[in-house]
Amino acid sequence: MYMARQNFGAARARYQNVDLASRIEAASPHRLVAILLDELLKALDAMAAACRASDISQRGQRQSRAIAILYGLEGSLDFEKGGDVAASLAAIYREARRLVSAGGRDNDPTLVMKAREMVGEIASAWDAIA
Repeated sequence: MYMARQNFGAARARYQNVDLASRIEAASPHRLVAILLDELLKALDAMAAACRASDISQRGQRQSRAIAILYGLEGSLDFEKGGDVAASLAAIYREARRLVSAGGRDNDPTLVMKAREMVGEIASAWDAIA
């Protein structure tokens, strides 16, 4: 029984990676940002759950993923064309990184969920643009 669950988990992870890769390959630049935001929200949800469960390993993995995505989102901003909007988004991404780092350090899911709320608002607005 244990072996079957382990194999299922590995197969599920491979499927999710293939699914994400195929969505990325076919995506427009606008859709790529939406995918990053979606993956970030998933990572933050998983990190908060890991904090609640005191699962240090999962918390660290999800924290690393969330921070990497936040850096990627900030790095993709065009400050010349985006002006104040780009500057505001950069500030939000930096604050979200600070909250994620503090949440991981303190094992505090409330800090992670504050970051999630901020990112969730951006994701909702981004989806409305489409």
